[in-house]
Amino acid sequence: MLQASRLLKSLTRLFLPAILLIVVAVAGGSVWLVYSAARPVKTTYLVTPEKYGRLSTRAAQITDENWSDPDGSTSRGWLLKGIENGPAVILIHKYGADRSYVLNLGVKLNESTNYTVLMPDLRAHGENPSVENASFGGCESEDLSSAVQYLRGLKGPNGNPLVGKSIGVYGVEMGALPALSAAAKDQGITAVAVDSVPQDSDDVVREAVVKRYPFGSAATSRLAKIGTYLYFYDGCYRRDSACATAATVSAKNVLLLAGVDAPEFQDSTNKLAKCFPSGAKIQSFTNLSPSGYSIVNASLDQSDAYDQRLIDFFHNSLE
Repeated sequence: MLQASRLLKSLTRLFLPAILLIVVAVAGGSVWLVYSAARPVKTTYLVTPEKYGRLSTRAAQITDENWSDPDGSTSRGWLLKGIENGPAVILIHKYGADRSYVLNLGVKLNESTNYTVLMPDLRAHGENPSVENASFGGCESEDLSSAVQYLRGLKGPNGNPLVGKSIGVYGVEMGALPALSAAAKDQGITAVAVDSVPQDSDDVVREAVVKRYPFGSAATSRLAKIGTYLYFYDGCYRRDSACATAATVSAKNVLLLAGVDAPEFQDSTNKLAKCFPSGAKIQSFTNLSPSGYSIVNASLDQSDAYDQRLIDFFHNSLE
C-alpha cells in the first residue's frame, strides 16, 4: 500500500507540470485567438461623405455625429437628415467592415424616402476607433439602443422632433444581432431587415478566427469559443441565440436576406424565419446572389436591385 502511494505521488510530480503547461497553453492560445478577432484589421473608409458629396447633393449634407453609450464609451456615425418628424433608419455593417460599406445605401434611402438615416461604426471598426475591442454583438446591442435614443433627441429646423415614432434597423452578419436585439426591446422599432444572420455571437467569432487563421480551422474555432469565456468574463458578450432573440420580436415587419455568397449564414437565416412569433410580418429572400454580405463587390445592377429591395421594404413598413 505504501509503495502504491509513493508511486502515485511520483507519477503526479512527473505529469502534473506537463498537464499544467498544457492547460496554460490552451487557455493562453484561446484567449489570444479571441483577442486578435476582437480587434478587426484596420482599413481606410471605402468612400467618405466628402468625396461622395461631389457626386450627390444629398451626400454633401451628411454630418459626422457622436453620442454616449451606457458603458461610458462614445459611438460615432454619419447622419443624413430627412423630413421633420418622419421615420428614421439605422444601417449597421458587418464584422470587419465599417460605415462606408452602407453609405451608398444610406444616400439612396434618404433620396427615395426623405427618411433620416444614421450609419454608425460598430465598436472597434472604422478609422481610429475610440473603442479597441468588438464584442461580437453584445455591447453593440447596447450601443444601438443608445443610437436610437440619440435619434429621438434630435430636433428639426422648426424645433420639432426630427424623428417621429417609427424607426427601422438594418444589419448584416454581426450587425444583424444588435438589430434583432434592439427590435425586441424597443416597440418604436417597427421594421427590421437583417442579412446573413449568424446563429449567435460564437458563430461570428468562429468565422472571424477561421478567416484570419485558416490552418487548423476546426481546432482554432473550438479554442476561440473557449477563449470567449475567459476574455469576456466581465464584459457584455452574449450567448443567447438569434432565434431566441427573434422569438421576442413581436408585431414587427421583418425582412430576412441571405445568399449563396455566404452559405455559412444562409442556412441560419432560413431557420430564423421559424423563430419569430405569429404576429410578425415576415418577408424572406435567402437565395440572393450576392447578399448584403458581399454587396460591395457586386455589379452596379446587382447593387441597385439589392438596395431597391431594402428601400421598398422600409418605405412600405414605416409609412
